[in-house]
Amino acid sequence: MYEIKKQIYLELTKNQKSALCNFLRALVKKSPELDVQEILAKFIEDEKYYLEINSSRFEFLKELIDNNQFLKDTELYLKECRKYYDYKKKQEPIIQAQKEFEKKKRKFLQEVKMSKEAPTKKQLYYYEKLCKKYNIEKKELSSKLEAKNEIDYIITAHEKENTIIE
Repeated sequence: MYEIKKQIYLELTKNQKSALCNFLRALVKKSPELDVQEILAKFIEDEKYYLEINSSRFEFLKELIDNNQFLKDTELYLKECRKYYDYKKKQEPIIQAQKEFEKKKRKFLQEVKMSKEAPTKKQLYYYEKLCKKYNIEKKELSSKLEAKNEIDYIITAHEKENTIIE
């Protein structure tokens, strides 16, 4: 898509070209059900209307809108945008799988780190309070991970006992 951008709209300034390309890309993104020809026709129709009522965001298109080269460039860019978004859509499951893998990896690394650190005072205090509350014999906790797991186990075990079945 970026190579195509260098080859199209040569008569426009850098800012004009950028604004137009961004608008067209957004148009393709928000209407995935339409094909390129329909998007082009809709864009041309809308721009002609806005130019007619002097309310266009692209005033510079007044002389270009009926130009064959402009229409070819626009169609070419819309096709590239469509290819880009179709490719991105196909890549989505792979990206989601990568994100899920990274999430699991971070959790594992956090647990490894926690298993090497001593439990915090807050964890020990909370564990003692839970043991007193539920009359459980205290264990010697050696790591943050162990303390976290013990606290989670006590809470989940006693939540199950305390829930009322309706």
